[in-house]
Amino acid sequence: MGEVGPPDTRMARHKHRWLRWVSRLFFNCVLAWVVITGGLVVSLRWLDPPTSAFMVLARRVTPQMQVEYRWVSWDRVSPHLPAAVVAAEDQRFVMHHGFDLYAIRDALDEVRAGGRLRGASTISQQVAKNLFLWPARSYLRKGLEAYFTVLIEFFWTKRRILEVYLNIVEFGPGIFGAAAASQRYFHRPSDRLTESQAALLAAVLPSPHVFNLDAPSPSLESRAARIQEQMRRLTGTRYLRLI
Repeated sequence: MGEVGPPDTRMARHKHRWLRWVSRLFFNCVLAWVVITGGLVVSLRWLDPPTSAFMVLARRVTPQMQVEYRWVSWDRVSPHLPAAVVAAEDQRFVMHHGFDLYAIRDALDEVRAGGRLRGASTISQQVAKNLFLWPARSYLRKGLEAYFTVLIEFFWTKRRILEVYLNIVEFGPGIFGAAAASQRYFHRPSDRLTESQAALLAAVLPSPHVFNLDAPSPSLESRAARIQEQMRRLTGTRYLRLI
């Protein structure tokens, strides 16, 4: 027996059911997304990632490029390298919870003063982007980056964040992580990097496809020297005791 009642009432009922179905579907999709991504982030606190989104993208964009990547644990990386990376990329790494509000404020002040917008990403944000997302700037990517950053900061320790970053960050075209970069540019394992070599590696991070560690330019060497100065101001490798 069909539905009874005025046509307007039947249409209202159908619309209500349709909206309820759409709402339930949307809620289930969001719940599934949170469970899947949350579970992935939690698992990577203990499991070492076999690859990253940026490595996959590098293989697809440039198929002829050979991606070099080999995971090494925290105790097999020279302490000079994490100290150099923190000095170069995120000096408030141990103090913030994923977002450096001071750096964001300074960047916005520069824009208001007529300057160009510069990056204010923390190491945690860069891990989120490199591991799960893509490089092109968009509101969608920034939103997802913020989401994954919150998960990473909540479920991982600071040491784990830095350990993953050192292993997946690109130091040159197709050269991902401390182990590959140490062998490629200095012909030594990552636990034998000197302070100056670590500073040179950290110096290329803003533009690993522009700077060339095979023949460091004066500007790159100057940047590396400034990083070494910042390392000493941060008490060098003793800074790592805080994480």
